[in-house]
Amino acid sequence: MSETDDACRADVWLWRARFFKTRSMACRFVEEGRIRLTRAGIESRIDKPSRALKGGDVLVFGLGGRVIAVRVLGAGERRGPASEAREMYEVVG
Repeated sequence: MSETDDACRADVWLWRARFFKTRSMACRFVEEGRIRLTRAGIESRIDKPSRALKGGDVLVFGLGGRVIAVRVLGAGERRGPASEAREMYEVVG
């Protein structure tokens, strides 16, 4: 995903990448402020599901007793199978 591509809402991206079973669960997780976003070296906390994610963004969040750090690679067209979802991000560190 290049910077000229369309961005994707945080809740939609988390749902499409299959971190959450439903979009409403992803939305609630984001609203609780449990995700940190690093873009261009600046770290901030996401608290609005409508926040746009772009390629190169790094997300850090706790889920299921683990800390997950991923780099956004693409927005995805749909919520597809797990193999398709894994192409949307890469694990960092």
